[in-house]
Amino acid sequence: MEEKDNKQGMPIKVDENSKNQQLEDFRENGHGQYMTTDQGIRINHTDDSLKAGSRGPTLLEDFHFREKMTHFDHERMPERAVHARGAGAHGYFQPYESMAKYTKAKFLSDPSIKTPVFVRFSTVVGSRGSADTVRDVRGFATKFYTEEGNYDLVGNNMPPFFIQDGIKFPDLVHAIKPDPDNEMPQASAAHDTFWDFASLMPETTHMLMWVLSDRAIPRSFRMMQGFGVHTFRFINEAGKSRFVKFHWRPMLGTHSMVWDEAQKMAGKDPDWLRRDLWEAIEMGEYPEFELAVQLVEEEDEFMFDFDLLDATKLIPEELVPLTPVGKMVLNRNPDNFFAETEQVAFHPGNLVPGIDVTNDPLLQGRLFSYLDTQLNRFNSTNFSEIPVNRPVCPVHNHQRDGFMRQTINKGKTNYWPNSLGNGCPMMAPEHMGGYVHHMEKVEGHKIRARSESFNDHYSQATLFWNSLTETEKDHLVAAAQFELGKVASKEVRRRQLANFHRVDPQFAALVAVGIGVEVPIGADSESTGNYEANAASQQMKKGKSVKESPAVSMEKNKIETAKSRKVAILIEEGFEYNEVMQVKEALEAEGAHVKIISKFLGKRMSSTGQELEVDSSHVTTASIMYDAVYIPDGEKSIRTMMQLGDALHFISEAFKHAKAIATSGYGINLLERAFVLGINFADQNSGNVVSHSGIVTAGSDADASDFANKFIAAIKKHRHWDREKSMTPA
Repeated sequence: MEEKDNKQGMPIKVDENSKNQQLEDFRENGHGQYMTTDQGIRINHTDDSLKAGSRGPTLLEDFHFREKMTHFDHERMPERAVHARGAGAHGYFQPYESMAKYTKAKFLSDPSIKTPVFVRFSTVVGSRGSADTVRDVRGFATKFYTEEGNYDLVGNNMPPFFIQDGIKFPDLVHAIKPDPDNEMPQASAAHDTFWDFASLMPETTHMLMWVLSDRAIPRSFRMMQGFGVHTFRFINEAGKSRFVKFHWRPMLGTHSMVWDEAQKMAGKDPDWLRRDLWEAIEMGEYPEFELAVQLVEEEDEFMFDFDLLDATKLIPEELVPLTPVGKMVLNRNPDNFFAETEQVAFHPGNLVPGIDVTNDPLLQGRLFSYLDTQLNRFNSTNFSEIPVNRPVCPVHNHQRDGFMRQTINKGKTNYWPNSLGNGCPMMAPEHMGGYVHHMEKVEGHKIRARSESFNDHYSQATLFWNSLTETEKDHLVAAAQFELGKVASKEVRRRQLANFHRVDPQFAALVAVGIGVEVPIGADSESTGNYEANAASQQMKKGKSVKESPAVSMEKNKIETAKSRKVAILIEEGFEYNEVMQVKEALEAEGAHVKIISKFLGKRMSSTGQELEVDSSHVTTASIMYDAVYIPDGEKSIRTMMQLGDALHFISEAFKHAKAIATSGYGINLLERAFVLGINFADQNSGNVVSHSGIVTAGSDADASDFANKFIAAIKKHRHWDREKSMTPA
């Protein structure tokens, strides 16, 4: 076809290649070229920000860092560059007792004060349209609306982080996001670019162990720990400073899905975690978290075999126990998702007197990046005036203009100092709550480098591996095989195996079995990426350390409770009504929730004529949405389910996922039909209740109370992992 050129008035030829030809002048291939800034200045070093000494603060004059981070912060709009998919809730925080000995932060000093909070949980990598249950780090950000101003504790559900310096954050996220040429895969690290980056950056190794563990697929936001990641400072009224690490501990315990569940849930209910949080609050089962801290005296800063300022490290609780501070209760859902959950803006630099930052180079980068990215999301500096972001205390300053301004300021003076406005708003002295940064001597050469104390990239990854149970290790290996099995490049797989070998040779060997490559010969000494990987050069000066930390294992720290657990009761026509009601009453007395599941919605009649309303049909639900399964007796009901593929699958899938299953009388035949293997049902007689590996069975005449109690005890265990190896269904 032909179109008219408006300038020349002459016809030009337009075909399927015209647009492609038009774009040719704008295409760029960096192969064989030096990296430059956007102004064409060649870059000499992009792995460390410019600091005042290798352990000093990042300098504002680092134009390369600011350009790189600003470009990254403004790459996506309107959704967040990371943490785009989230769920929020309102609540309050209340300290157990005064922490004034350690910090002058008022909201931590008065046990009678309940400080309002807004919490946003999130996935990191995926877009707003991705699924909740992908394997990913989870964000755990809390905004405290204190009388001294807003304090934001911006953390994750894992204590370490991937990188040590904020300047590497754009590289990390670019690598883990979908490939730029085809925008795939969504919300997943299982692709070449991420593992290429990770294998070249051994500092990621510790965090990778956490991401490959079950921590990355939480059962619920309500059953997920939170960590401040960085080392901060507490400062008391006397000016005494201590280092502090923040921890959130869920009162329901820390629990996760299994990988098969997480994958299926992404299709069955991609909003699973958001829905679970919302429904719990609507039912009045308010999520509760305990805030605890690890405190380190300033004089003990260098007592460990790692650097406190290294965000890829944690402080083992065996070296510095947790000190409980207070409890947070989330008791109200947002009224409008966009106005609150989507528009809430966090920033780790939102501090109150008594809490300060350190020279952690990752934290230093975030102090710039978070504010900058909010400017991009809101296209205005006045995002703090949005209702969800407004402090509860008065705000007085000289910022008056800008898009989206809400406050109507009176008077002529919008500058300091002034006399026409009587010097107002005036400066606040420290004793009146004026924020004063902790005085710290800083000296050093202006240098783009990393402290040698940051050079150990493997010891804490090994500590994590050593701390897990055998089941947790099995899951971690399977996750690594899945992730690296998606990587096309054998060289990337081989290089990552070399890193894993330095964590633990057995671990690397187990992963290697599933990904088609062998651990490279000489993996202990070959160089990886920009750092020397030789183990001898990775050791910091000797200090306090542990070989393992049971505190990082979920299985070793389970809280056994049936509270808020979801139990599916499978019935069809002819079930035993009295048995159902007895078990249902016992479960609900423990705080569990029961749902009646059948082939279709409607009512089902029992063998004695009573009816029960069905909550969900087979087509709308699945065993992955429940923590346990109960099949009541009733020959007619059982015989019907024995012919229903969905019912059989429901049971066998729950068995595969190591969940508690209970049945009585004729229901035992259904378990056998559903390929629930490894149970000697021949031992069952009418007077016994038998509980074995989470399978609870009873004869028709067995004691109903004993049956219910044993079932509840099995539910409290959460999972029965011995079934994974000894009783896997065919």
